Amino acid sequence: MSQVLVLNASYEPLNITTWQRATVLTIKGKAETLEEDSNHNIRKDIKLPTVIRLRYFIQVPYRELTLNRKNLIQRDNYSCQYCGYKGEKLTIDHIIPKSRGGEDKWENVTTACISCNIEKGNRTPKEANMKLKNIPHKPLNTLNFEANKQINLGNHAEWKKYVIGWN
Repeated sequence: MSQVLVLNASYEPLNITTWQRATVLTIKGKAETLEEDSNHNIRKDIKLPTVIRLRYFIQVPYRELTLNRKNLIQRDNYSCQYCGYKGEKLTIDHIIPKSRGGEDKWENVTTACISCNIEKGNRTPKEANMKLKNIPHKPLNTLNFEANKQINLGNHAEWKKYVIGWN
């Protein structure tokens, strides 16, 4: 539980840092603590921070997230988007099959277990009478991935209100 979510002055997530770095930022007056771990103290008078907000806005350049297997599986929370199976044997499914003009883009790909992918075959989910659990979308950034992963692991439940895309 030594990770700290760093928010921009506008409350947008910027990164995840160590409690040591977060503490230095708050002591220097560059950040304020928004959430802290009431069970752990750094010193007798200082609680362990879990969310801090910078006092000054930092302009962050936009970086597009690469569509690849790792990012797609992480976006879909390591589960089949048809039946909910969680495990190692996940495949990539094109909602509109490539053979029918479907593209390799975030909105047209999802994760599926092997049996659901075989059952769907060369059809759309509607044609196969299969319903997607989540509508495929382009993720905002990798920070939200990591923060959502921590929340899903049961760590840092207090991050939920600051992280977009938590479900």
